[in-house]
Formats: sequence, C-alpha cells, structure tokens
Amino acid sequence: MLTDGQRAQLTFDAAGLIPAVVQQHDTGEVLMVAWMDQAAIGRTLELGEAVYYSRSRGELWHKGATSGNTQRVVDLRVDCDGDTLLLLVDQGGDGVACHTGERSCFYRRLDGAPAGEARAAPPLADDATRGA
Repeated sequence: MLTDGQRAQLTFDAAGLIPAVVQQHDTGEVLMVAWMDQAAIGRTLELGEAVYYSRSRGELWHKGATSGNTQRVVDLRVDCDGDTLLLLVDQGGDGVACHTGERSCFYRRLDGAPAGEARAAPPLADDATRGA
C-alpha cells in the first residue's frame, strides 16, 4: 500500500495508471515499458519484485510469475513531474524481459533492422556547407 506521501508525489492518468520505464540497474539497458496503478506500486514495494498493471487483462501482473523471469527491484524512482516511474531492476530468470523471448522489448529499430545491427553514420557536411 502506498503512503499518503508517496501517493502525493505521483500523477496518474485518467485510468489511474502511470507509465514505468524498466532499466537494468547495472548496465543502463532499457528492458521494457509497462504501466502501474497504485496497487501495482504497493505490491512492488512489498515484494521487492516488479508488479505491473496489465491493460489488456485488466489486472495486476507479477512479472515472471509464470516464466521465472522476475525483476528484482533495486530502486524505484519518480521523474520531476511525478508522471513517470523508473524501475531499476535485476532481470532474473534467463534474462528475458520481453514476451517475445528477447532480452529487451527494444530489439528493433523503426526501419525494421535489428537494434544491434551496425549502421553507417550519415555523412557530415563540409565546412563550406556548414557555413564555417
């Protein structure tokens, strides 16, 4: 359960939810983005493991409860506006955070290429073009 002081720091949307960015605590890798309500935050604080709100199922979801890929919460932070959470976690199990079986939900670029694929940097303009 959230304390009044904790609740006062947070701004939930009209559905009573707040986005949560989930990051591996020691590498900084962004693993996923999820949603939390007051109950999910309270359970997360109680358990020390991530519990989210599943918008598709309309219920709390203890990350890894069935897959074994739990997320031990190392730190829980709130942004300057109080409308986004940052969970610093230790991704457990086989290290998979995404329901697709990938380590991170951010495994693709918008152009469809795998995120880890090397890509040439765009050419730099010469001094004359830059107005130097």
